[in-house]
Amino acid sequence: MIYTEQNVLHNTLQSLKNQGKTIGLVPTMGALHNGHLSLVKKAKEENDITVVSIFVNPTQFNNPTDLERYPRTLEADAALLATVAPDLLIFAPTVADIYGSDVSSESFDFGQLDKEMEGSSRPGHFDGVGTIVNKLFEIVLPDRAYFGEKDYQQLLIIKKMVEQKGLPVTIVPCAIVRNEEGLALSSRNALLSEEMKKRATFIYRTLMAAKERFATHTPTEVEAWVKEVFAKESDFSLEYFTITDADTLQHITKKEGGKNYRAFIVVHAEGVRLIDNMSM
Repeated sequence: MIYTEQNVLHNTLQSLKNQGKTIGLVPTMGALHNGHLSLVKKAKEENDITVVSIFVNPTQFNNPTDLERYPRTLEADAALLATVAPDLLIFAPTVADIYGSDVSSESFDFGQLDKEMEGSSRPGHFDGVGTIVNKLFEIVLPDRAYFGEKDYQQLLIIKKMVEQKGLPVTIVPCAIVRNEEGLALSSRNALLSEEMKKRATFIYRTLMAAKERFATHTPTEVEAWVKEVFAKESDFSLEYFTITDADTLQHITKKEGGKNYRAFIVVHAEGVRLIDNMSM
């Protein structure tokens, strides 16, 4: 069933909560793929009720063209969801229903988590993410919410927001889902030509090679190598590649024992911004 008004959905879910039902939320911006479906299946396994939100959130876009181009495929999304979970609830509100006349973000203090990578590339992005996720939590009242590790920085920031606000929801991280060639599944992949979808697996192969090099080279050497590799590829434009502490997201220049590290990459292909990351 598709709900378009937050008050109707909230009242329905509040009644179910009062009956002792558990609720799982999968927040999405639509243009669904198998990566989203993996989150939905996990939510179904762990909760009595599963809610999938489909909402292209304007406050997390700092590029109007990017917002305009973002694929919107509600009918196809609903049909796809019905193949794996015909009894779930879909929340597909309008911007006016969510924001009223004031389409703006709340300001958050995420410490240093939002200062690097996507935070520096897309000013205000994470305030927009925090705003919509907090609104969804208020509407849906989830016991658990499911987020993919492809947006790893976002995942840590949402965990931070939940901790700061003392929200009664468990954030469940879900592994990156890739196609057979290794390309991370993304709604933005729909904007690529079929040929580029095949060629873009170069990003994954480079990440794998970087991970192998990381065992015997310094982080700085690995980063320099990745930049050299992409400089030779005219069809790809590397926005950034960085290796960070997996918990703080602070850029590293040397490795220390007992710590976990993660590499993050953003590449532009055919005007489409593709992101990926990998544990080192």
